[in-house]
Amino acid sequence: METPPLTQRMLEFNIKVMEEELKKLGLKVNHHEENIRFLKSEINTIEQSIADLGIKLGKGAAIANNDASVQEAELRVIQSILNQDKTAASLVCKLRQYEQTPKSSMMKDVLGVVATLGKVNNDNLSSLLSEYLGIDNMLGLVCKTYNCIKALEIYDNRGIVDKKEGIHRLGESIGKSLDGRFTVFCLENIRPFSGEVMIDDPQRHLILHKPRLPSGKAPPGFLGFAVNMIHVDQAYLSYLTPNGHGLRETLFYSLFSHLQVYETTADLQSAIPLINHGAISLEGSILRPNGSFCLGDRKNVEVKFTVTASLWDSRAHGSITEMEEQVKLKNWEKERLVEDMKREEELLKHVKDLFGNQKQQLMDYHFTPPPVAKRVQVSSTIHSPATPGSNSFAASPGRSPFAASPRSNPFSATPGNISFAAKPPHLR
Repeated sequence: METPPLTQRMLEFNIKVMEEELKKLGLKVNHHEENIRFLKSEINTIEQSIADLGIKLGKGAAIANNDASVQEAELRVIQSILNQDKTAASLVCKLRQYEQTPKSSMMKDVLGVVATLGKVNNDNLSSLLSEYLGIDNMLGLVCKTYNCIKALEIYDNRGIVDKKEGIHRLGESIGKSLDGRFTVFCLENIRPFSGEVMIDDPQRHLILHKPRLPSGKAPPGFLGFAVNMIHVDQAYLSYLTPNGHGLRETLFYSLFSHLQVYETTADLQSAIPLINHGAISLEGSILRPNGSFCLGDRKNVEVKFTVTASLWDSRAHGSITEMEEQVKLKNWEKERLVEDMKREEELLKHVKDLFGNQKQQLMDYHFTPPPVAKRVQVSSTIHSPATPGSNSFAASPGRSPFAASPRSNPFSATPGNISFAAKPPHLR
């Protein structure tokens, strides 16, 4: 196999070196881009934590029931449900007042009433969320299984409700009647939230992507998502569906979805292009998922979520002062991450410039290789080492080139000369 000329081997070597350098620069670009993605994710997480802490501090609204105990706040909600006479919710609450541990298998499968399963730390927010859901949903019964729903009402052969069976029979046992329709949620059948949950968070908050302006920042006044502003008691947190989903991923996500919460109406209005599943503002505005606005004077909400500031993540955050310190710490962490991201962006720009230059040099080298020095042409003339530049066969003046000399033989071998030696005597 013929060996490539030296010049070609040099070209191939140079191209290989340049390609290796280009590959290294490409890996550096990927490394810096990955760092930037990670830093952005960390910044988003911290911003969400800051927003959550702002809600817990009751930012922008008065905190109610500061001096009220949790038990007193819960009793007020129960009483408001009992005032809704002849409803399934009031009947269930009354039955549980009579017996702390339900004897009926049907009642054991009823987890509770929507209004009693969640708490908030702000009276205004409680009223807004309750108004958004409406009285029918707030009074909705929450069942663990579909068998429970089938047991609540029994129908005869004509498809008419048998008032002697199911929940109606339980009502008669305590002198209470049930009138009209009522809403029931079946946790077993609710399609759960498909995203990720904060596993290390005792409240199992949902990981939701905040709305973003073109600049990458959250819109002004954005406080968070309603589904993550509900506080679930430990007793209900321990309940999981057979598939491992809790109340936040099932019941409250089905009720609120990605409902956004803003501080003012002006903030909500300016963020409308970023709102896909409805929004509310602490000033009272409600934008529903279908695009409709609720206008007019607000009415008193008859049934709303329990309001208590003392329980809101008290185990994790403690007092208001401690939460304020956490906000400062989170802001400091965010500033550090933003500085790190700026440095990474500068490094990325520098490496991308080097990558572009190296790529262009490689392309130029492929199409216009550098000039190579011409080879030195070797003369076909054979020179004598004794007399450089002379030809042993050339004629000299007055002398035949084949003339014999007593000291030389024109046919004898001379180093550096081509000669024809005479035959040995035995071959003549």
